[in-house]
Amino acid sequence: MSRVGDVVNRQPILTRPMVLLLITSVCSPGSFYLLMPVVPLYVATAGVGGLGAGMSTGALMLGTVLMEFAVPALLHRYGYRLVMAAGLLLLGAPALVLLASSSLPLVLGVCLVRGAGLGIIVVAGAALVAELVPPDRRGEGLGLYGAAAGVPSIACLPLGLWLVGNVGYGPVFITGAAMSLLTLAVVPGLPARSARIERGSVLGLPSRSARIERGSVLGALRIRGLARPTLIFATVTLAAGALLTFLPMAVPAESHHVAAGALLVQSCAAPLARWAAGWYGDRHGTAHLLVAAVLAATVGTAVLVWVGSPVAVIAGMGLFGLGFGLAQNVTLALMFARAPESDFARVSALWNLAYDGGMGVGAIVFGLLTVPMGYPVAFAVTAIVLFTALAPAWLDHGAASKG
Repeated sequence: MSRVGDVVNRQPILTRPMVLLLITSVCSPGSFYLLMPVVPLYVATAGVGGLGAGMSTGALMLGTVLMEFAVPALLHRYGYRLVMAAGLLLLGAPALVLLASSSLPLVLGVCLVRGAGLGIIVVAGAALVAELVPPDRRGEGLGLYGAAAGVPSIACLPLGLWLVGNVGYGPVFITGAAMSLLTLAVVPGLPARSARIERGSVLGLPSRSARIERGSVLGALRIRGLARPTLIFATVTLAAGALLTFLPMAVPAESHHVAAGALLVQSCAAPLARWAAGWYGDRHGTAHLLVAAVLAATVGTAVLVWVGSPVAVIAGMGLFGLGFGLAQNVTLALMFARAPESDFARVSALWNLAYDGGMGVGAIVFGLLTVPMGYPVAFAVTAIVLFTALAPAWLDHGAASKG
């Protein structure tokens, strides 16, 4: 059949369950992104400095990572609908507790619980996309899902900082809680258990059994071809955790508008690159984009050495955003392509462990580096770490080309 015919006969992506999932992916991450740069500032103003700020992001990611180990088993037992509802509740409600105090133990506890909610949502969401979307359009579907999840970051990362400066912390915490809790309204329309069966009924196709593998999450690393993209993505997210947490504090105090603008540029570039990578990857292959992703992220981080220059900060964050978005789509698409359907939940959990573990470790280590070295040297060290990921990216590209 001709290529034109293939395109015409492609199964649709935007089924009803997929649309509802996209609504969830737009609304719930708003709670996360709105508070991500705000909570570290909230802690820092309480007198605990950069280390405390890094610990808040680290606690958020720790809660996420710990929960991600459990999500495949929870999906196996309770299904997508109940698990997603629990995640939205845990992500949203604890934000209201921040109204009580900026005490570091309290904030860290809130971050742990909200991180657990985030861990549920991201693992269940990505696994559900992989099941809802036809295999020949999976990269594009993941890109669309990633772009939708990136929309809140475009508005909410800079909006959170702006709101704090104009209305204070309290309204920001209330808004963050509401963005997650209101999303509970769409959960009843999501598939209860088998997304593959749900898609078949919507399209009038024969249903295929869809089961969730109960093996350990880290055991998924034994699946051939998953280790390298996992390592590469974890390295990129190390830098992301450092940059998104500390950029508002790294720029000169009189230039907070520069930090807000740079976060806006980064949060626009990442979802656009994520969607474009999915569209391109479905048509021309994915693995060779890994090198471009790591290179863009490395150069963008290195440019931040000149953190006193507004042009360097905005350009560096924009370039990093492109690399980050490419890496998000390419690594996840490769991992799903290399695993059987029964392992989709474990693959999603593994990828999200790399994402959130890297973010948390990156924030904490970067905070430790800034004490003796300062921000410019810490950015340089981060760029060097990113540069090392070019080797496995090149090896994976070579292996994929031969395969």
